[in-house]
Amino acid sequence: MDKQTLFSYLDKNAAVFTQLSDDIWDNPELSLREYGSMERYCAALKQLGFTVETGIAGVPTAFSGTFGSGKPVIGILGEYDALDSLSQEAGALERRECVPGGAGHGCGHNLLGAGSLAAAAAVKHALEQLPDGSGTVIFYGCPGEEGGAGKAFMAREGVFQTLDAALTWHPEDVNEVVTGSCLASYQVEYKFTGVAAHAAGCPYMGRSALDAAELMNVGAQFLREHIPPHHGVHYAITDAGGLSPNVVQPRAQVLYLLRADNVPNILKLAERVDRIAQGAAMMTDTTVTRRFIDGTADTLPNETLEKLAYENFSAIKLPSYTPEEREFAEQLSKTYEKPKLPGFATPHDRKIARFVREQTQDNTCALNEFLMPLYHSNAIEPSSTDVGDVSRQTPTVQIHAATIPNGTPAHSWQEVSCGKSGIAHKGMLLAAKVLAATAWDLFTKPAILKQAQEEFQAFGSTYTCPIPKDAKPVIAGESID
Repeated sequence: MDKQTLFSYLDKNAAVFTQLSDDIWDNPELSLREYGSMERYCAALKQLGFTVETGIAGVPTAFSGTFGSGKPVIGILGEYDALDSLSQEAGALERRECVPGGAGHGCGHNLLGAGSLAAAAAVKHALEQLPDGSGTVIFYGCPGEEGGAGKAFMAREGVFQTLDAALTWHPEDVNEVVTGSCLASYQVEYKFTGVAAHAAGCPYMGRSALDAAELMNVGAQFLREHIPPHHGVHYAITDAGGLSPNVVQPRAQVLYLLRADNVPNILKLAERVDRIAQGAAMMTDTTVTRRFIDGTADTLPNETLEKLAYENFSAIKLPSYTPEEREFAEQLSKTYEKPKLPGFATPHDRKIARFVREQTQDNTCALNEFLMPLYHSNAIEPSSTDVGDVSRQTPTVQIHAATIPNGTPAHSWQEVSCGKSGIAHKGMLLAAKVLAATAWDLFTKPAILKQAQEEFQAFGSTYTCPIPKDAKPVIAGESID
């Protein structure tokens, strides 16, 4: 069987997967609350002939669909959570909410999940033409990427250790094979409890939890000077104690997001922040309760899989766009600035930067209609993803496919507006083809899979999970009991 069988299947069934993507877009759900999205995916998986399992690793909205038997076992990762306060009318060229204050798919996860499912379905279609025992494909429904670290909780339970390799993608403004690493992350909530009192009449009888939270934040600011490069400290006060300034606030709650270059270092940083919280409580004669929210590992790149994915990416024709799609992209791109050239490699490689500048007409084009050159690196991106936890348990590769105009800000109303467009659908189908073709090579070319696994073992495959053994998935911002 050649790969054209995969591509023909995807072209023939494109409407099935674009409709699923649009349905998820129409019904956005926040991290770890994606019950409707899970139902839609599980129904689709069953209809496609996959064996479905839900509640994986104790995460209620995590699931999988499995087909086949024997080795190799290839996993394809999907996401489907949305972002708060990004409700937006599809196809609009201005900020226009569908639901005031509602959620929206500002990171393209409606496309991510549907595209990954399409790839898994195409691989299943090809496996059906081989004898039993020729291999297994598993689609993983991974919730809470935007806050909840679903894959990390799954990895803590060893879910991905049984895989021979994992593949995934993410919507972007450019076509490329992802390389490099990202930052490990760690989220913790601190709740301070004090004593209420009249702020004028008897403030000496009160103990201000808000003072404690503010002192903690001041301490964290001073900490910034004394942490290594690639470390970060971010916070948000999620409960300031109430609306009455004439009351000594008896409660306050603050959420911290920490970043570092690897998990051991993020755990050390978390200990330092814990001590700042304890010190703030001591200074104000309040008490503090700590609750772990989530954590993710840094990504381990795999050059063997990157080369394989690039080979397949290069062999697939990139999308062409209608005049209407080009006009939409042109107009949408006028609503934001393009501060930098697209692509991971452009800050690190002069030749690639020159190539990208030429392809984008000095970064003025509305659509990136090219494939970034192959580039392998261990450079660190200042972002975090729970794909890192998967990459620490099995050889993993990720690609980007252009589903939005050049320079579209991530987590923006512009990306939500583009989420049901032909541009988005075409990028999703392109990603599905690249993932399906790459997966098929791993089924049919055991030497390449062996090389990827040997590279994985040689470059630090040991995994330290940032999530404590007794931690359970929680929704950030909810009150500590």
